[in-house]
Amino acid sequence: MANTHRRRTPPHRPQRPQPARAHGFAMIEALIAILIFSLATLGLLGLQVSMSRAQTSAKYRADAAYLANELVGTVWADSANVNSYAAANCAGYTPCSEWLKRVAAALPAGAASATVDTNSGAMSLEIRWQVPNESAHRLITATSINPNTP
Repeated sequence: MANTHRRRTPPHRPQRPQPARAHGFAMIEALIAILIFSLATLGLLGLQVSMSRAQTSAKYRADAAYLANELVGTVWADSANVNSYAAANCAGYTPCSEWLKRVAAALPAGAASATVDTNSGAMSLEIRWQVPNESAHRLITATSINPNTP
């Protein structure tokens, strides 16, 4: 039995010759695509660096706020010696000098000072730090310390 089904082949269409100026067009398209991809990658890298700096800055601000709250809590608990926490007396008073060491350890170039008005109980606290290649930062807080009476 002979095969009666013949496969139909499409008619042969001759290709048009490409003009000479069209050669290399695909290469130009590829180079432009690589350029766009490279610029997008550089943009994402810049965003990553910026976000990393912002995160570091936020961490230092949070650390400074925690340290300020820690000292205020210590002073409230030790209100009988509130004058010992003033900047001039702080280094000689153990709880305050230990706190200053924690500030220096937690923050880059960290330093702090406190002013205390013994008449009104007003206390102002300033914490300063300097991240390399950035401007100086500071956190200032104020509170009122009323002496504890037994």
